[in-house]
Amino acid sequence: MQVGAVFPQLEIGTDPDVIATYARTVEELGYDHLVIFDHVLGADSNRPGGWSGAYDHRSMFHEPFVLYGYLASLTTRLNLATAIIVLPQRQTALVAKQAAELDILSRGRLILGVGIGWNQVEYEALGMDFTNRGRRVEEQVAVLRLLWTEEVVDFKGRWHRVDRAGLNPLPVQRPIPVWMGGGWDRQTRTVVEPVLRRIARIADGWFTHLPANEDGRAGMAAFRRLVEEEGRDPAKLPVEGRLPAARSGVEDWKRGVEIFREIGMAGVELNTMGAGYHSIDEHLDALRRFRALI
Repeated sequence: MQVGAVFPQLEIGTDPDVIATYARTVEELGYDHLVIFDHVLGADSNRPGGWSGAYDHRSMFHEPFVLYGYLASLTTRLNLATAIIVLPQRQTALVAKQAAELDILSRGRLILGVGIGWNQVEYEALGMDFTNRGRRVEEQVAVLRLLWTEEVVDFKGRWHRVDRAGLNPLPVQRPIPVWMGGGWDRQTRTVVEPVLRRIARIADGWFTHLPANEDGRAGMAAFRRLVEEEGRDPAKLPVEGRLPAARSGVEDWKRGVEIFREIGMAGVELNTMGAGYHSIDEHLDALRRFRALI
């Protein structure tokens, strides 16, 4: 299995030296990739009407493209994965440009995970429509792939017009792999079929929140069914699971890895945020113990 580490951006702070030490150590430990979340803005939890989102304006989020541009020069082997970039709240051509540049600076180590997000306040502040994000993301992915593979693009869609223009330079990977997130409702513990079908239809891989239990097993079965219905081979569409370090230990991680492997996941990552660690050394120690399991 491929093994990833979730960048602990809510807790790592802003010291560039600490961030560099973390990334270099993750690479030295033999991790295949680093995973980062994306939020541009956080809503004030005291705003009129209240706020029930998972994060607010006090939650720290480093910007993925900028951070990975920094880490690309500090690492040599570690793949850099976004899981996920909230694509519909960003300009498609600009994401294509940023991703291409990062792929060049990292010598082809970018995995671009994208999704549609949930923060309406963030969408509004970035000038993007929250209501049609699910429909737009499919066209966005198509435009990204064109811009990464063709010197001149002539595209006219429902939301995009590229009038004989192109990126220069083009990325190392042509196209950059586009994985997608979402498709699992944690409250109902069931798949969200329209989202999962979109992933099955257009993604190069799935960053999933499936749990390491019978619900996860059922979710994987549903995903494989949808992939086959879309005329694709499930064996060629990798899925990566995520395990939390919070309220768990090595034995829990071991069982989780075994279940994910058994149900056919190609990768697994550990999220060390929220586990009560008080220093980056503690995050790295957990990653060291987790890596020894795989």
